[in-house]
Amino acid sequence: MRTNLATDRRTTVDEIFDHLFDEISSLRLRPGDRISEADIAAQFGVSRQPVRDAFTRLANLDLLLIRPQRATEVKRFSSREIEKSRFVRAAVEYEVLRRASANASPAARKLLDACLKRQRTAIEKGDYQKFGELDYEFHQALCEIADADFAFEVISMEKAKVDRLCTLGLAKEDRMPQLLADHEAIAEAILAGDAESAVAAGKLHLSRLDATIASIEATNGHYFDPDGN
Repeated sequence: MRTNLATDRRTTVDEIFDHLFDEISSLRLRPGDRISEADIAAQFGVSRQPVRDAFTRLANLDLLLIRPQRATEVKRFSSREIEKSRFVRAAVEYEVLRRASANASPAARKLLDACLKRQRTAIEKGDYQKFGELDYEFHQALCEIADADFAFEVISMEKAKVDRLCTLGLAKEDRMPQLLADHEAIAEAILAGDAESAVAAGKLHLSRLDATIASIEATNGHYFDPDGN
């Protein structure tokens, strides 16, 4: 019985977490919006404990700000945290690209070709939500080729933090073809065993966010922490 209860509770926490993560990532819940344990518990028909556990997980991802005796709110963007997140991701991803380039093989080509083909299909269909999922798939594939599956945990976590911000930026219809071209350049360099070209393509890929972030901060400053924290 205890095992079943634990399983049920874990499933409930995951369900609440997934729902809120999607609401925050899509900006249906916006930076600074207040969120109530009691309201979410009532929405899901559960006690406050699984909601509290889900809140804690979201706070650990820097998506919620939980303060004692004060309302929990969706965390505002932090210029410092964005810089930190991008720095960490870049450092890890560049090493992944170097290692992947050393592991180029027919199996790697097949994996990357399949990833890129799915991305092209998503763009042709105008399915930009699907392309977002395939973007993660591509970076996970790079980690697999590099024999560094563990690196994807770091990359995906840091990527998710910035992706929320970019939802406010350029239309996905404008970004996706450019991102696909970047992915193709990265794949080409890796399959050629050219680590430096792969890293250069990766740097260009990540730099696409520079102008977007600056523009968003200028036009949506109220979504940013005024202290930069």
